[in-house]
Amino acid sequence: MQSVNRFLCALAATLLVAAPALAQSPAKTRPNSAAQSAPAFTYDQSEAAMAFAADLAVRRNLDPAWVRQQIGQAQRMPTVIRLMRPAPTGTPKNWAAYRARFIEPVRLRAGQRFWEDNRETLARAEIEFGVPASLIVGVIGVESLYGQHTGTFRVIDALSTLAFDFPTSHPRASARTEFFKSELEQFLSLSERTGTDPQSPLGSYAGAMGWPQFMPSSWVKYAIDFDADGKVDLNNSQADVIGSVANYFKAFGWQTGMPTHYPVSFDPSKLDLDTLLAPDILPTFGVESFTAKGAVIEGPALQHPGKLALVLLENAGAPPSYVAGTENFYVVTRYNWSSYYALAVIELGDAVRALVPSR
Repeated sequence: MQSVNRFLCALAATLLVAAPALAQSPAKTRPNSAAQSAPAFTYDQSEAAMAFAADLAVRRNLDPAWVRQQIGQAQRMPTVIRLMRPAPTGTPKNWAAYRARFIEPVRLRAGQRFWEDNRETLARAEIEFGVPASLIVGVIGVESLYGQHTGTFRVIDALSTLAFDFPTSHPRASARTEFFKSELEQFLSLSERTGTDPQSPLGSYAGAMGWPQFMPSSWVKYAIDFDADGKVDLNNSQADVIGSVANYFKAFGWQTGMPTHYPVSFDPSKLDLDTLLAPDILPTFGVESFTAKGAVIEGPALQHPGKLALVLLENAGAPPSYVAGTENFYVVTRYNWSSYYALAVIELGDAVRALVPSR
């Protein structure tokens, strides 16, 4: 899921029956670019791609020949196009099944090891950014299983495919195309500044990279050198990964000490469910307004100082689940625009924390 970026995250919210866009097969698998059975189409054959390359070189003051070469070598990826097509209409959302994919023994054990190996760094990030270690650990676990699943697609191939051949069947194809053109621009600019070969990095089918699965724009804006070695490395430096995830949440308005959500039930005699659900996950209601519409919260939730949202999580044919989401719950969804994703991250982090002995 980093950076998450709003277009990718909105897409991920429609694909709740799939793993996050960012968790692919193990990174040691051979890149999918080389696995296409048909002869590869390269973007030096695309007039639109070459026109984009020329314009990008001018706007970013890059060597035009270098930009044309990098985009021209990129291969169209039919698998990427297929994966970006919308889920079939009527595909049921199922919170219980989605949760079970992440709150499971393999991920819990890996999360425990990661926490114990990085205890001091997590504590430092918590102090500097005010973001709980459990949330950082939860994100990295859901996104890449602590670095085990960082993606097998060449980033240049994935971004070029989505920039120039985004599936037209998607209801927001035009906006998505512009988004991925922007990400391709960010990726090439970042590669040029850091002296990295754009043909080498691997990532998700959407072009997200590293342990935290940051899109190029998120890498540029939020990735930091948390181990102070003079470079940002989200593939090999666990300290940089931890600091960058914490920095991301802080930048999106994380409020230290505020819970992400509270339990909620309903008073049928007052319940106005349509009004409570209308804002979706955007915190809109003060406590008095929230409870006046039939939401029942107790204890600390009654003293919550900010706004709340009624968050609905469907369970296929079973009754849905609900929580009262705070402003911090909304911040978690800025990493991936999905309430299912956010709650999975939160609950995975909490479950891992319970396994780590305190000192």
